[in-house]
Amino acid sequence: MHSQPTEADVAADPEAVERVRERRDALAPALGRTWTDDEPWRLLTDLTAIGSRMAGGDGERRAAGVVAEAFERAGLADVDTEPFELDAWERGGAELRVRIPSRNGEGGATAREFESIALPYSPSGEVSGELVDVGYGTPAEVDERDVEGRIAVASTTTPSGGRFVHRMEKFGYAVDAGAVGFVFVNHLDGQLPPTGSLTFGGEADAVAVGVSKETGAWLRECAAGAGGGRGAAGTSGATDVAAEAEIAVEARTERGESRNVVGRAGPDTEERLLLLAHYDGHDIAEGALDNGCGIATVATAARVLTEADLPIGVDVVAVGAEEVGLLGAEHLAETVDLDRVRGVINVDGAGRHRDLVALAHASDAAASVAVSVSAATRQPIAVDAEPHPFSDQWPFVRRGVPALQLHSDSGDRGRGWGHTHADTRDKVDDRNVREHAMLTALLVCEFAAPERDVPRLDRDDLVRAFRDADFETGMRAADLWPDDWP
Repeated sequence: MHSQPTEADVAADPEAVERVRERRDALAPALGRTWTDDEPWRLLTDLTAIGSRMAGGDGERRAAGVVAEAFERAGLADVDTEPFELDAWERGGAELRVRIPSRNGEGGATAREFESIALPYSPSGEVSGELVDVGYGTPAEVDERDVEGRIAVASTTTPSGGRFVHRMEKFGYAVDAGAVGFVFVNHLDGQLPPTGSLTFGGEADAVAVGVSKETGAWLRECAAGAGGGRGAAGTSGATDVAAEAEIAVEARTERGESRNVVGRAGPDTEERLLLLAHYDGHDIAEGALDNGCGIATVATAARVLTEADLPIGVDVVAVGAEEVGLLGAEHLAETVDLDRVRGVINVDGAGRHRDLVALAHASDAAASVAVSVSAATRQPIAVDAEPHPFSDQWPFVRRGVPALQLHSDSGDRGRGWGHTHADTRDKVDDRNVREHAMLTALLVCEFAAPERDVPRLDRDDLVRAFRDADFETGMRAADLWPDDWP
């Protein structure tokens, strides 16, 4: 979802560039083996063969074992699993029924049922109300519509020219404005209803479902339009009477267990660096891109790091339950001594597409690491300075720990195949995984360099960065704005 990075205003450090080149040469045998390594593809195959890796489920538990074995094959020391509890959401059925009014508002309506899937942490229940089209679902668009007592219909994408607005922000803001239900419409063709969690780690306040772009076109045509008027604004088939819809969701939220998988590279030093990727996935697909590619990138990078002369230790962690609230990363942040953590590199999105993107989350030092590695290797790494709270670096960033998140450039304004039935292994080109793993290893080495000063994030500067990026309204609606932030 970060395919249009905001370029960081940080120049390459000549001394750092030279350091990276020296490490590249020292690691040439390991990097050369990675070029043709078939382990990333085998790991992806083992993970996607499981099917659902939904947080707290049997598939996620089995995936943790697969990852632990991959960490051991990579040569990491002290490989172990660390369990933690969570509110595990289990999907049941979902129904979306719409009574489409006649063209002139007279006579009987046409009743139709559309395919839909519940969004994680949607409660069980039934709601009914008029459909209202809130466009992209940004706060400004919700404010322009009368959503009170209605079912809001919002797109999975965001207009260009601004930051990407996350699903949780759209849902939270619409519900706060009085919507009784929420329909999330994919912006990509292919009859692919999207999924994605509504909250971080607990049951939401309203029922919500995802529908395909094709279904969304029907819903929007007969929804209340801009300004609370009847009919979808700008559609040739708009009616004078908005359609009534019913949403029924069956789901269950119970206490369950997830786990992090931990291994170690380098010396046993007081100061540590964390290299993370989540291995869980949504239950409607194989999770090959999100985040099978990311965990394969980390496991492959770990194999290189075991041959590196690291100045400090690196904890390599496959975190669970990211898709339902960054819960594995939260558990890790609460149980490690953050005073010992130099920084975090979170691999969520790398390996999916050709060119790497590094999000620096308001840290100039982290941005400099990525810029220097890019210059030294002559590999394009687009560096984005803007922070966001929607991946596993967030529990650390908000506590002042500098971080890089490694993503990749899809060229699309959104998730692409991610969070749909189409997130399958055939979409993966493992050459991207291998190349991004080599770059990840070099990024870790440079982040860990004793010559590099990596200061903590100042809280006031971080708050300012989130406000400058226009996050405050959406984060408050999603209940993500930290309590100790002004």
